[in-house]
Amino acid sequence: MIIQCNSCEKKFTVPDSAITANGRLVQCSSCGNQWTQYPVDQSLKKVNKTPKQQKKKKQKTIDTYSDEYLQKKHGIKIIDPSSVSETLNKTKSKSKKLKEVTVGFGFYGYLIVFFVLLLTVFGALNLTKEIIVYYFPFLENYINYLYETLDNLSLVISDIASDY
Repeated sequence: MIIQCNSCEKKFTVPDSAITANGRLVQCSSCGNQWTQYPVDQSLKKVNKTPKQQKKKKQKTIDTYSDEYLQKKHGIKIIDPSSVSETLNKTKSKSKKLKEVTVGFGFYGYLIVFFVLLLTVFGALNLTKEIIVYYFPFLENYINYLYETLDNLSLVISDIASDY
């Protein structure tokens, strides 16, 4: 008797006496699939043709480039080229709205602007120090302390940089 695996469709030859009327649990040696095999009715078999001559069942062929396969297996979505222009117009209008809302320097841009403004203020203060002391003599000590502190900070930073 010839039996066929339901999963991989591989065929096996089994003695007729091995399969009883109650059926028997069999396992495919190729894929490991198990099923209960009952005796095959001999009257239904075609007598003239051997199993090799019988039409073989077509195996399912998977188109590896089909939309469903690519989406399911790889997560790739195929886009229709005619719909691309419509979606691009929509995304451009959305991106214009987003760009209008999210305009800014960012952290480093603001940090650079802050240091440039700080240097500008200290430079202007250094250039106009004599004029400020002439009109406001009590500010002379504060200005001197400010520049002395800046000199000390620059010395500390230069010492740290030279050590490493």
